[in-house]
Amino acid sequence: MKNLPYSAHSPVVFTRRLLSGAVLSAMLAASMPAWAQQQQAPAAAPAAAPAPSASAVVPVGDVSAVPAPTIAAKAWIVMDVNSGQTLAASNPDMKVEPASLTKIMTAYVVFNALDEKRLTLEQTVPVSEHAWRTGGSRMFIEPRKPVTVDELNQGMIVQSGNDASVALAEAVGGSESAFASLMNQEAERLGLKNTHFMNATGLPDPQHMTSTRDLAILSSHLITDHPDFFHYYKQKSYTYNKITQPNRNRLLWADPSVDGMKTGHTDSAGYCLVSTAVRGDRRILVVVVGTDSEATRAEESLKLLNWSFQNFDTVKLFDKSQPGIDVRVWEGMAEIVKLGPPNPVSIAVPRGKAGDLKPVAQRTDPLIAPLAKGQQVGTLQFTLDGKVLRSEPLVVQDAVERAGFFGRMVDTVKRWFE
Repeated sequence: MKNLPYSAHSPVVFTRRLLSGAVLSAMLAASMPAWAQQQQAPAAAPAAAPAPSASAVVPVGDVSAVPAPTIAAKAWIVMDVNSGQTLAASNPDMKVEPASLTKIMTAYVVFNALDEKRLTLEQTVPVSEHAWRTGGSRMFIEPRKPVTVDELNQGMIVQSGNDASVALAEAVGGSESAFASLMNQEAERLGLKNTHFMNATGLPDPQHMTSTRDLAILSSHLITDHPDFFHYYKQKSYTYNKITQPNRNRLLWADPSVDGMKTGHTDSAGYCLVSTAVRGDRRILVVVVGTDSEATRAEESLKLLNWSFQNFDTVKLFDKSQPGIDVRVWEGMAEIVKLGPPNPVSIAVPRGKAGDLKPVAQRTDPLIAPLAKGQQVGTLQFTLDGKVLRSEPLVVQDAVERAGFFGRMVDTVKRWFE
């Protein structure tokens, strides 16, 4: 591996130097480190290096000088939504009972149906005997009394109505059991590894399980995939059938930056809360499960929100102002190709540590044309204090066609003398 200092204000080019390989180059913001590192595979390596295992990536809190607060909960996790990174967690993969946090997935599937025009907000939904008789928290819908999808959304999200959840499940899936299958399909698509749904409400079932990590991933997707419907989660109360019920999320009153998201409670699950807040251009999401009271779940969640906003920043990299890394390509119609992540990258770092963030490129050498746009040729890791905080594919940004016979021979000769 070679280390080479670079200026944060001008591009640095990958250049072939001696027989030892190339040096990472990048054009990064002024907040980036004074050193960039590159690790290269030998020439015989395959064209695309595999991404490092997920276990290599550590929570950002592991490199913070300020530890996470002690939290009185069975399991919890805090996520920086902008970057998708975990800041800290305790028992994040423990299987737990989700209770009414289940309704986050119920809403996600309903919102999918709305986006796909299989439902409309103004559409009236028949109330079945099954929906009407569902126990637990209720919206108080009634058979033969028209109710719209919009009203049911508010009944499910603001009032946490189990009857509303079942009515929506039947409207989308035909039956609650069929809808639960749709929920599990979405769970698999989103990569929720410890989640299985048996119903749309969260009423206890031995096979109805999730984890705080899965709930954080799901909640983050709901926020980013369905922004037009997220307003329901900050609504403080809703009146239906002349009955007004408040949102059970106490943080909506305690902190004006909080705009969601969902409470849950059963005797076996304890008191649970998914909360999220926006301060400036950063969004933080917290999942807390298995606390002993409504007050505790709110207090512990607020501790984590405040710790996250106060002790971390989010840095944006490889956007339009930082287009990529220039790298030598051989036997092509062009000598230089740009490499970079497939999309702009946001990365969370401890406050004041952005300048210590190091990008480490791992790619094969030499790069030989033809190269297709979007082709992965390695990985780009972002490290701090020697620990990997994030890993992204390193892909070709512009295609490079293969040169003619004479051009290829010239490059072959050049490589002999490198």
